[in-house]
Amino acid sequence: MTAAAIFACRPLAALPAMGPPVILAKVPGKSQREIRLRQLVDAHIQLVARILRNAGTADADIDDDVQRVFIALSNRMDDVRAGSERAFLAQTALNMAAHSRRSAARRRETLTERPPEAGDPSAGPEELAERRQVRKTLDRILGAMDADLRAVFVLFEIEEMTTVEIATILDIPTGTVASRLRRARSDFRERIGMLEGLPKTEVG
Repeated sequence: MTAAAIFACRPLAALPAMGPPVILAKVPGKSQREIRLRQLVDAHIQLVARILRNAGTADADIDDDVQRVFIALSNRMDDVRAGSERAFLAQTALNMAAHSRRSAARRRETLTERPPEAGDPSAGPEELAERRQVRKTLDRILGAMDADLRAVFVLFEIEEMTTVEIATILDIPTGTVASRLRRARSDFRERIGMLEGLPKTEVG
């Protein structure tokens, strides 16, 4: 499987089962802040869920961590400048995912299998099986990457953010973003090559 094949599919993480009302129920009062938060949840809940998943959060924790990310935003709403909410959410999601991975490692948890992706009604069984395999391969590669490289790789290659946006989110120079991206791409290609040399039963 080539890198091009993986990115051609670009499967998205399933949306958390809860929706904006559950998140907003944790925010007291009805005001302009709540209206703003509702708009931000509607606009960015998929982004937050994808970043959490692709940065290594276990499926069992994604729903709760999505809520925690938006609650963190609601608590800092007055400090987050209008227009920079996406960057705040992305950085918070990356931090949350890092904490989740550390906690899982300490507890020696066995991470659950990914739930089936929302199927394309026009896709046949073979195509759906191939997509699931691509998703599992991508998860395996991302999970093995260095956290700093994975963060840049996920934001650039999967979320399609610019190097300037990533530099702002991670609070690092754009040159560092470019350097990490080069290393992440090289690491990704090497891992793809290693997996291509394994029997299919080992790749999955």
